[in-house]
Amino acid sequence: MSSPSTWSGPQHRSSVLWIVTLATIAIVFDGYDLVVYGTVLPILLDDPTQLGNLSAATAGALGSYALVGVMIGAFIAGAFGDRVGRRRMMLFNIIWFSVGMGATALAHNLVTFGVLRCLTGIGIGGLVATVGAMVAEFAPPAKRNLFNAIVYSGVPAGGVVAAVLALLFADHIGWRGLFWVGALPLITLLPVAWFKMPESPRWLVARGRIAEAQAISARTGIPMPAEESPAVPSVAGAVAPSEKVGFAALTTRHLAVPTLLLGLMSFAGLLLTYGLNTWLPQIMKSAGFNAKGSLSFLLVLNGGAIVGGLIAARLADRRGPQRIVATSFCLATVALVCLTMGFPLPVLLAAVAVAGVGTIGTQVLIYGYVSNFYPTSARAAGVAWCAGFGRLGGIVGPLIGGVLIGAGISSSVAFYIFAGIALAGSVATMMVPSRGSMESSVPKRDSLPLAAAE
Repeated sequence: MSSPSTWSGPQHRSSVLWIVTLATIAIVFDGYDLVVYGTVLPILLDDPTQLGNLSAATAGALGSYALVGVMIGAFIAGAFGDRVGRRRMMLFNIIWFSVGMGATALAHNLVTFGVLRCLTGIGIGGLVATVGAMVAEFAPPAKRNLFNAIVYSGVPAGGVVAAVLALLFADHIGWRGLFWVGALPLITLLPVAWFKMPESPRWLVARGRIAEAQAISARTGIPMPAEESPAVPSVAGAVAPSEKVGFAALTTRHLAVPTLLLGLMSFAGLLLTYGLNTWLPQIMKSAGFNAKGSLSFLLVLNGGAIVGGLIAARLADRRGPQRIVATSFCLATVALVCLTMGFPLPVLLAAVAVAGVGTIGTQVLIYGYVSNFYPTSARAAGVAWCAGFGRLGGIVGPLIGGVLIGAGISSSVAFYIFAGIALAGSVATMMVPSRGSMESSVPKRDSLPLAAAE
C-alpha cells in the first residue's frame, strides 16, 4: 500500500502529529541556542568580568564556533542517519545538545565557552539534519511542505523565546541562567520522545527490514510504503542492491548539480539567518536604540519569520517550493535595503519582519524543499549536506558582522551586503533543475528516484 495523500485514519493522524510536535519542540531549542548568544552578546561585550575582554571580532568568532559544530554534526548525521535510522539519531542528538548547553552555562573563560559552544553545535546540527528526513517520511505528501515549515519554524520560535526570556529575566538569572534553559530538553523532551517517537517504516523498508516496518505500521497506523522491485527503484524507497546510499548517492550524475545548488541556497539562507540574529541587536544599539529596544528588533525578526514562513509553506504546497523560495529571497533583498533608508520606527519594524520572512523563513522553506527532493536512500544525506554546507554560511554571517562592526563600518553597508547575498540566493534557487527536466534526462533502465515526485 502506498502512502495516502492525506490521512489513512485517526491513528495515522495522531501518530504523525505526535512526531511533528516532538520534532518542532526539539528544533525550538536549536533556534533558542542560535538567538540566545545574540541576546547575551551586549552583556559579554560590556562586562569583561563575565568571560574576559571580548572584542567585536572575537565575539563574531565565538558566534561562529557553534556553527562549526553544527556543520560537523550535520555531516555526521548524514553519514550515519541513512544507516542507523531516524529515531536513534534523534534521541542521541537531544541528549548531546542538552548536556552541551548546560556545560556552557558553567564556562568561566572565553576558550572554554568557545569549545563548549562548538561541541553543543554538533548535537544541534545532527538534529536539524535528522528531523527533515523524518518529516518527509512520516507526513502525507499533501502536507509535507506545511509540516516541514511547522517543524523548522521552531528555529524562529526558539528565537522569540530567547528574546522574550532575555527581556524579562536577563537581569534576574543572568546569561548563565539563559543557557541553563537550553538544557531542559534532557529532562522534559527526551522521556516523551523515547516512548512516542517511532522509527520510520519507510526507512525500515529501504533497509529491507519489512517485518519491523509492518509492526510499527500496525502499532501507529502509519501506512506501509509500497514494496518495489529492486530493478526499478522508486520514490517510495526500496533500495536496490546496487543503489548508492547516503552521501555516495549525492555524487551521481543526476543529483550532483542540484545538490550543489541546493547547498548554495542553504549557504545564503543560513548566512543571513545567523548574521542577523547575532548582530541585529548590536547594530540597532549602535544606531541609537537602547538595549531593550534593540532586542525588540530581534523579536520582530523571528516573529515575522514564523508567521510569514507558515503562509509561504501553504503556498509551496500548492505552487511548488522553488518559486516561493526564490520570491522569499527577493523579499529579503528589498526589506534589507529599506533598513538603510532612515524610515520611521513603525516602517523599520515592518521591514525587519519582512526580512525575517525572507531570511529565517526562507531557510525553513529550503529545509522542506530539500527534504522532499531526495529519495529515501539519500534523504538524510541530502538534508545533512544542505544543513552542513549551509552552516558554512552560518559561520561566515557572524564573522562578517564582527569584521564590519569592528572596522567601524556603518550599519547601512552591512545591510547592503546582506541584501546582495539574498539576491544571490534567489538566483541559485531558480537555477535548480526542475523535476520534469531531471526525469526526462534519466534513461528508463536506470531512472533515479526523485522524492519531489512523491
